[in-house]
Amino acid sequence: MGPSFNFFSIVSSTGIVVKLVLLTLIVFSIASWSIILLKFFMVRNADKESQEFTKSFWRCKNLSDAYSKTKNLRNSPVARIFRLGYLELKKIDSFNNDSDQSRPSLDSARTVGNIKRKMNNGISDEMKRLLQLVPFLATAGNTAPFIGLFGTVWGIMDSFHNIGMSKSVSLAVVAPGISEALVATAVGLAVAIPSVIAYNFFSNKLNSLNTMLESFSADFLNIVEYEILRTES
Repeated sequence: MGPSFNFFSIVSSTGIVVKLVLLTLIVFSIASWSIILLKFFMVRNADKESQEFTKSFWRCKNLSDAYSKTKNLRNSPVARIFRLGYLELKKIDSFNNDSDQSRPSLDSARTVGNIKRKMNNGISDEMKRLLQLVPFLATAGNTAPFIGLFGTVWGIMDSFHNIGMSKSVSLAVVAPGISEALVATAVGLAVAIPSVIAYNFFSNKLNSLNTMLESFSADFLNIVEYEILRTES
């Protein structure tokens, strides 16, 4: 029975260029898995608390009651968007109540427009925060196989050069060098596959969260507009 496959002994016998390629891929792998773990817990908590807040929001009797619920949901982007809209509404209400004859109050259209602009800016900020570092997974998934392939090509070139120098073409001479070179491609694929899977997973989750934010923002604006019209009538 032949000797068992030993990954570390193969890596240790590779050339300096292949070793540098493998080191680069290891750095990519560590960075990718760090981002995957960080974003997994961040997105999971954001989704969980956002759904929790959305359910409690529709059970609240008034907006101030809903605002008090947001204090315990610090990971929810929906709760933060609601706070932005609610505080903007309170600021406008205070402006209208304190306005005198020389300072005209804001009409309903401008009120809704100001709140909508504030919430839209908040949605953009939330999505930037959640998307931060995620594009690196796509970069790792796209480039790692090519980095590994470069190491393989270089390793095979080096193997054939050594074969030419030794003037021997037996399998015993050719196989070890090619095996060492192919390790780089294998490691490149090992880095790329989980990175691509994670990128697609987070992209779908964040698209769902973005839809949830926009839907809640539209519902909140409808409530504000209805309350303003009811107050004016």
